[in-house]
Amino acid sequence: MANSRGKILSLYRNLIRESKKWNTYIYRMYALRKIRHEFQENKTIQDKDRINECYMKGLEELEVIKRQVTIGNLYSTRPLIIETTGNKDGLN
Repeated sequence: MANSRGKILSLYRNLIRESKKWNTYIYRMYALRKIRHEFQENKTIQDKDRINECYMKGLEELEVIKRQVTIGNLYSTRPLIIETTGNKDGLN
């Protein structure tokens, strides 16, 4: 089962989209950096089996992120100062 470039890009977009749903800044930024890093690191892979393996791992990670976002958003926390909106310098 060879995964097309379109399916892989769709997986990337879905991972980014789901990660942006996290309310907690630290988790959100960690997930976004990790996703971008993993895709950047693996973009030169040519072996079809390795590509399929990475794709399947990505699908599993997407499901984990969806669950974690749902659980994490059940518990609200105060926003960090860098998340404060409406004030350019982040001060209240």
